[in-house]
Amino acid sequence: MAAWTTDQLAAITANTDLYLAPFREDGTTYGTLTQTWALVVDGKVYVRAANGQASRWYQAAVAQKAGKVRVAGTDIEVTFEAAGTDDEAAIDAAYEAKYPGSSAVPIMQGAGPRSASVRIWPR
Repeated sequence: MAAWTTDQLAAITANTDLYLAPFREDGTTYGTLTQTWALVVDGKVYVRAANGQASRWYQAAVAQKAGKVRVAGTDIEVTFEAAGTDDEAAIDAAYEAKYPGSSAVPIMQGAGPRSASVRIWPR
């Protein structure tokens, strides 16, 4: 997999939102950009679906495995992968650190969103 640049990681860290658009079923057309909260944990980029695995963008991301993200007005071609549980506690902590005091943080740390964690790489 390709590595994120220092500037890309800084932009993801500094911006509240990251928009993502997995490919549609045809594998070439982008889906609708969806607002997410992205986190950088040890140089890796993660997002979680607030509605868990039932989320349409999550289903498209893990099925199509590619698409794009937009952060700070810049589009980046990416690869998506279900994150598994290896960095689960670090992702939970990163939500608290990046979005302190938000009532949405406990939701994003819940079982549904945890089961719908996605790791993103540039391609």
